[in-house]
Amino acid sequence: MSANDKQVAGTHYRSGIQHWDYVVANDLDYFQGQITKYVTRWKNKNGMADLLKAQHFLEKYIEIINTPPDDGSEPTRNYVNQD
Repeated sequence: MSANDKQVAGTHYRSGIQHWDYVVANDLDYFQGQITKYVTRWKNKNGMADLLKAQHFLEKYIEIINTPPDDGSEPTRNYVNQD
């Protein structure tokens, strides 16, 4: 049995394509994955709360992209697609 063959709690993820497959197929980073997850499930799960979560992730995503590291640390490339 594959992971796609089972559902752990709820039915809000059942659709034509599993979200994690969409994320992999489109090479989405963490933030893109979270944003698309909340935007696509809002009607079937938490309503406006999910749209607000998506908005919050988008605000953080923009903040990260627009703020270069000033401490010499590794750039955000590992979790933010900037290509």
